[in-house]
Amino acid sequence: MSTSSLLLVLLGDARLPSGGHTQSAGLEPALRAGTAPAQVPAYLRTRLRTVTRVEAGTAVVARAVAESGGDLADVEAAWAARTPSQALRANGRRLGRGYLRVLQTLWPGPVDARARTWSRPVVLGLLAHRAGMDPADLARLVGYDDAQTVTAALLKLEPQDPLLITAWVSQLLPEIDEMAAEVARLRLPEQIPAHGAPLIERWAETHDTTTERLFSA
Repeated sequence: MSTSSLLLVLLGDARLPSGGHTQSAGLEPALRAGTAPAQVPAYLRTRLRTVTRVEAGTAVVARAVAESGGDLADVEAAWAARTPSQALRANGRRLGRGYLRVLQTLWPGPVDARARTWSRPVVLGLLAHRAGMDPADLARLVGYDDAQTVTAALLKLEPQDPLLITAWVSQLLPEIDEMAAEVARLRLPEQIPAHGAPLIERWAETHDTTTERLFSA
């Protein structure tokens, strides 16, 4: 197994203290809006083709820009332009601060003072550059983490057979791999995919003002 693959295992571990336990990847508001547990596999695929693809592309481009010594603020601006929901942008930046702590602890080094305002995919790109993770594994990490976040949240919100949930993620792996291969070649901010998910964005905005909730997003 390559070092990059081992990093994928490390960073994809749900026990990583990055703040991921606070997330449902939009599942909690989706269930509140009427999505049935049996529709979760379709929800996973919708996310993979839209918001997750944007995040994976952003992370890959951030890695390339960090490698070339470019300005990651340009990548952050491109991500924000493709994330119309203010709630999703704010949440992405909260998660970015969690991953920044991981970066500074495990791969210490100089960090731009603006990094605390960067989103998770941008910080992940910087982390991947510094840790030596290749672009395809970085994109796989984003796709896998999103699927596992949704399904782990489902077990708390609407308990199911855990093996059934694991099977859903397993069935999605080829599509995650395909997505990763497609975005792994991206290098410039303007190449980041732009895929809208209006319902997910609307649910995020509603959830942001909900007082009784289990997850922050």
